[in-house]
Amino acid sequence: MLSRSFTPQTIETGRLTLQPDAAVRRIGLLLLATDLRTEIDATRLLAAPNVAVHSTRVAFDNPTTPENLRQMEPRLADASRLLVPGTHLHAVYYACTSASAVIGDDAIDRAIGEARPGVPVVTPTRAALDAFRVLGTRRIALVTPYVEETAVPMIACFERFGIEVTTAACFGFEDDRMMARITPESLLETAARVDTASAEAVFVSCTALPSVDIAGALENRLGLPVVTANQAALWALRGHAGISGDPGGAGSLFAHPPG
Repeated sequence: MLSRSFTPQTIETGRLTLQPDAAVRRIGLLLLATDLRTEIDATRLLAAPNVAVHSTRVAFDNPTTPENLRQMEPRLADASRLLVPGTHLHAVYYACTSASAVIGDDAIDRAIGEARPGVPVVTPTRAALDAFRVLGTRRIALVTPYVEETAVPMIACFERFGIEVTTAACFGFEDDRMMARITPESLLETAARVDTASAEAVFVSCTALPSVDIAGALENRLGLPVVTANQAALWALRGHAGISGDPGGAGSLFAHPPG
């Protein structure tokens, strides 16, 4: 509380200049209300001069089941309208792998495009498919934190686009907030036990997991490329943001420019 009263004064602003908005590349994050992880990964992998990351949330209620995931579809347009209205975005990232598989990328494009027409939409599933293409991968071992009911649409999504899932491991978690609390060390040890005998790469699903932190180490353990949900999506977003080069430790995917 002020100890005395005073009258604010308007000062002469002739020395102030405004940066052109076009000088900043802006990336929008459309996050689940319960997301505890994506902003951490984005802070690491999208850090660059003149790149700004803006986030908003879409209502979501656990458990992470196909039924609950589908309920987000009609909420996506309104949530997207909250991403810095009136400001140009270079891309919008809908950060939910399982919902992308259940709802479908085309439906997500339409919903977000209703609010942000013409803005590229990145999803973990589409980004993963792009990653598999540049890595020359057609067969993957799938690691998910989900219950089996939620993993099934993920398998079907990839196989619909010609990616064979040779094996799928589920941790049986229903709450994405609990998934986010899995330690990187234990995730590495558990994911390293997946059967990769017939696989050309490993995909670690779910944006809630700290899998960006272990991608490089898991590749070293398995001797195979490792693609993860946020890693692939942020690789794609780095392209939209004009960021190049390898950030280090996040996997061999970053040796390739996004397509």
